[in-house]
Amino acid sequence: MKRKLKIGIIGAGNIGAALTRHFARLGHEVALANSRGPETLAGLERETGARAVPVAEAPRGRDLVVVTIPEGKIPNLPPGLFTNAPAGLIVIDTGNYYPRQRDGKIEGIENGLHESRWVEQQLGCPVIKVFNNIYAEHLANRGKPAGTPGRIALPVSGDDARAKAVVMELVNDIGFDAVDAGGLDESWRQQPGTPVYAADFDAAGVHRALAQAAPERKPEWRATARSPGTFQQAA
Repeated sequence: MKRKLKIGIIGAGNIGAALTRHFARLGHEVALANSRGPETLAGLERETGARAVPVAEAPRGRDLVVVTIPEGKIPNLPPGLFTNAPAGLIVIDTGNYYPRQRDGKIEGIENGLHESRWVEQQLGCPVIKVFNNIYAEHLANRGKPAGTPGRIALPVSGDDARAKAVVMELVNDIGFDAVDAGGLDESWRQQPGTPVYAADFDAAGVHRALAQAAPERKPEWRATARSPGTFQQAA
């Protein structure tokens, strides 16, 4: 029997809600937090059996925490959120940098840091990068049993082999093939603007797309003097 994990999820948007439903369905113990407070999560709490908690409590006693909030909001998380986290805690970063549409200019990323390296710096702990290159609706509804032809595959980047193995097993359990995309310094290969982003490839397609990625950030994925705008009208 597979071990049931104690999972914290920070962020209850579309990705966070989809992962809450998946993990709860698999029998994992889920604690869910957002910036607006536990009382705003009552519906999802009732639906899934997840427990709504304040953000500061999300890492406490957890095996794994998913941080799935807008990139620009990462610095607003409580200071020292992971300072007293359990030894061996796995932290997943699902984020993407959308400078023109949402986040505005983040100097570290604009100056060359990979998105998840910047997130690591802000959180003060290592992260595993996954769930950032798939539409939330597809994450929620397009998982398939292992071995299904054309099963969507998701790249997983990170430096800790043990943590990455746990995350890749979770990816498989919720209905997707997991592709080892290398260390976190390779995570740029799955950022917005790369061939694998929002492509829904199978495992072979993900491998090809990662290999075809170019390290230069495309101009449309850099901030401008007017950033941010909206997803409907980027600035």
